[in-house]
Amino acid sequence: MVSDTAAGVPNTAPAGPKSRKSVTGTRGAVAALFLLPALVLLGALVVYPIGYSVVRSFYDQSGDGFAGFDNYQALFTDDGIRTALKNNIIWVVFAPTVATALGLIFAVLTERVRWGTAFKLVVFMPMAISMLAAGIIFRLVYDQDPDKGVANAVWVGVHDTFAQSSAFPKAHPGRESPLEPAGGGAFVTKGTVSAGDTVTLPLVGVAPDLMPDDARRAAAPKPEGDRITGTTWQDFTRGKGVGTLNAVDAAELGYAGMRIEAVRDGTVVETATAGDDGTFSLSSKADGARLRLPADNFAEPYNGLDWLGPSLVTPAIIGSYVWMWAGFAMVLIAAGLAGMPRELLEAARVDGANEWQVFRRVTVPLLAPVLAVVTVTLMINVLKVFDLVFIIAPGSTQDDANVLALELYRKGFSEDQPGIASAIAVFLLLLVIPVMWFNVRRLRREVRR
Repeated sequence: MVSDTAAGVPNTAPAGPKSRKSVTGTRGAVAALFLLPALVLLGALVVYPIGYSVVRSFYDQSGDGFAGFDNYQALFTDDGIRTALKNNIIWVVFAPTVATALGLIFAVLTERVRWGTAFKLVVFMPMAISMLAAGIIFRLVYDQDPDKGVANAVWVGVHDTFAQSSAFPKAHPGRESPLEPAGGGAFVTKGTVSAGDTVTLPLVGVAPDLMPDDARRAAAPKPEGDRITGTTWQDFTRGKGVGTLNAVDAAELGYAGMRIEAVRDGTVVETATAGDDGTFSLSSKADGARLRLPADNFAEPYNGLDWLGPSLVTPAIIGSYVWMWAGFAMVLIAAGLAGMPRELLEAARVDGANEWQVFRRVTVPLLAPVLAVVTVTLMINVLKVFDLVFIIAPGSTQDDANVLALELYRKGFSEDQPGIASAIAVFLLLLVIPVMWFNVRRLRREVRR
């Protein structure tokens, strides 16, 4: 048999499949070239610093001597680091929870109002502010002086609505006064009073420009039958040698609202309140009693809470964080609500569920994946919080508000202990990794669905 080739007839049999190995290899090389700049940056800015920090954490302060696990041991023995760790736990527990809860409430409620979009814009707006700027804002908000700090201005306003502060915190008897100290900040007359008497209770110590707005020129007491009348006033007139001691002068103001008690044998038998001109009147029940000006007349005005003091500084800073990040939580949860099947909500209502039951048993379970994303994201974020604590907490209470990121900064730059600072950085990385792993795993599970 003579083959087709030998006979001069060309071989037209189909060729076998071409190998795709070279094509795949070319595509892989091209992909590697495109990824190379990103990989170089990732290695230079992420992998290398992490590796260097791990190595540096095993060396002493000078960086020459191997310290082993001494730096890691300091994480649990150093008082400052232990306080920072305790505060980080408080942050992780409360800040994401409160921010997520508020975001959920805002997202659900704003679905039912016409101006919901405007409200969401206002709540989300703090996200546009840097942590540094937010820290400066809240440092002013939490100022102790109610005239400067908004928080204390509101708090003092509410307090004074129910418990009016004294207008005479620095008032006290002057020279040759008929009053003497009675203990506890009160003052009492040196002698007893009788029915029909007129009594003068002069005080000094309150600057004229600090007198109450409703104070009027003091009036001398006038006898009223068997009643005991008197005047309590600011016994001071501007100008050297002007005015008569322990006597009511024309330019002197009465202590409006001053409370007077008649005390006999340690028992208060009657009370009176001075009028705008400082005058008061007691019945004959006060006969034989001594007149006392109780200490609450001279109590210092309520000055609000010490928001940045040792006990409240951490909750106060967490409040500023929630102010910034509640809008972030609200936007993500609102996006989840937009994609929720409405027929399930309507079916629950048709079955007789009220709005609270629909929210608790239908809305929240359906939003569970979104709530998990928000909570985990905020947990990672609060583990690294630094700016707010550094800016808001004053130097006197910064130790009480300390967190791990701030302690890392202080050890590395202020106290020149790079070994311990590196150990804190590695410890923070170890804390973040489980949370990130949980988040990645949950996202993969969502993709499979």
